Amino acid sequence: MVAFQDLDPMDLQRLLQDGDDKLVLVDVRTPAEVARGTIPGARSIPLHLLPVSAGTLDKEQAVVFYCQSGGRSSQACHYLRQQGHDKLYNLRGGIMAWVRSGLPIVSPS
Repeated sequence: MVAFQDLDPMDLQRLLQDGDDKLVLVDVRTPAEVARGTIPGARSIPLHLLPVSAGTLDKEQAVVFYCQSGGRSSQACHYLRQQGHDKLYNLRGGIMAWVRSGLPIVSPS
């Protein structure tokens, strides 16, 4: 069974524009990285805190993880899959690919 599905930035943008309220966008970068900008609507859970925060993520909701380039978010997907989540997505290329695609980032609130 596939642990998660990769999304490219345009796929993610379409999902976000569709307004799917069952979709949770999670940034697993460090607070210092998040301070440089984040994808609108993302929730910050640094990767090292995911084990203590995983319980706050509803198993019925699709979760899209992203990081700087896609490595840590892939780890996050693998971890949550082991915790019983099955609607997991990884932003291929991370926020760097998002920005290269011309998509917006915002300052964290």
